[in-house]
Amino acid sequence: MLPIDLSVNSLRVIEQSSLSNVEYNQAMLQELEDLEEDQLDAYNLLVAQKKIAERAYNQRVKQKTFGEGELVWQTVLPMGIKDPRFGKWSPNWGGLFVVHKVLDKGAYHLRDRIGIIHELPINGKFLKKYYPVTWEMQE
Repeated sequence: MLPIDLSVNSLRVIEQSSLSNVEYNQAMLQELEDLEEDQLDAYNLLVAQKKIAERAYNQRVKQKTFGEGELVWQTVLPMGIKDPRFGKWSPNWGGLFVVHKVLDKGAYHLRDRIGIIHELPINGKFLKKYYPVTWEMQE
C-alpha cells in the first residue's frame, strides 16, 4: 500500500477498513489466486509465442541427410578462422570424407578415403555432399 493511500484515505483504504479480518483474509487469498491464474496465462502465451517462432524458423531450415558410403566435404572447424597465408581466400570446406556410419539425430562417423575412421562424430550441418565436377568440351 502506498503512503499516499493512507494519508488521502483512498477508496481502497476505506473499503479495507470496513472489512472484518475474515473477509479481508478471504479477499487477499482471492487476489493471490487471481495472480496465479494471470501468471499461468502469461506463461501459456509465452509458450505459444515460442512455438510460433520455432515453426517460422524451422520452415527455412533444410535438413541434410547422408547415406553410408557417400562422399562429403567437412567444414573447416572452427568456423570463421582464417589461415593467415590465404586471408579471405581461406578454404571453407576441407578434405573429402566417406560417411562411415549414420548415427541418431543427424550425426555421422566419417572416415578418410584411405580408411582411417575419425573417433568423434560430426553433426550433419557441418557437412555437404560432394558433387564431382565434369568438364565437357563442346565442339
